[in-house]
Amino acid sequence: MRDQNLEQKYNKWIILLSVAIPLVVVLLFSVNLKKMGFAVEPLSFLPPIYASINGLTAVLLVFAVLAIKNGNRKLHERLMKMAVGCSVAFLGMYVAYHMTSDSTTYGGEGVVKYIYYFILVTHIVLSVVIIPLVLITYVRALAQVFDKHKKIAKITFPIWLYVAITGVVVYLMISPYYV
Repeated sequence: MRDQNLEQKYNKWIILLSVAIPLVVVLLFSVNLKKMGFAVEPLSFLPPIYASINGLTAVLLVFAVLAIKNGNRKLHERLMKMAVGCSVAFLGMYVAYHMTSDSTTYGGEGVVKYIYYFILVTHIVLSVVIIPLVLITYVRALAQVFDKHKKIAKITFPIWLYVAITGVVVYLMISPYYV
């Protein structure tokens, strides 16, 4: 049953979360609990875990698209919920790591340094852009407005996949410089 009112009901939440999530991440990213005097150990074990979660997100997205192309809506739905859950878990771990650890500076030189920063900047920008796209895509599926869901999913999928894959690439490129 299609419910376009459900879409409208969630629009305020989509806008609120699309603005609040990046702002909260930026604010929390600038908070270093150790420098504030809290006796916390750096969560230095988290980067490979949240990079792996990004990789898992990419795999889930690909399999979710294959599932829907094969007509398996239930599997598609489960895989997409898992991808959203992975993204939320990534975000929590990413913020926790940066609240307890100093930022790592990339130590590469030459062309590789420019490639790294290009990938990093596009990853960051698109990770903000993807928030409302995922939320809109999800709500349209929830509202069973599948024609509109499919239309925006064709935009959401490649951007989300890029963000997930480049998250892994950024980690692999900077990991030799972790202290």
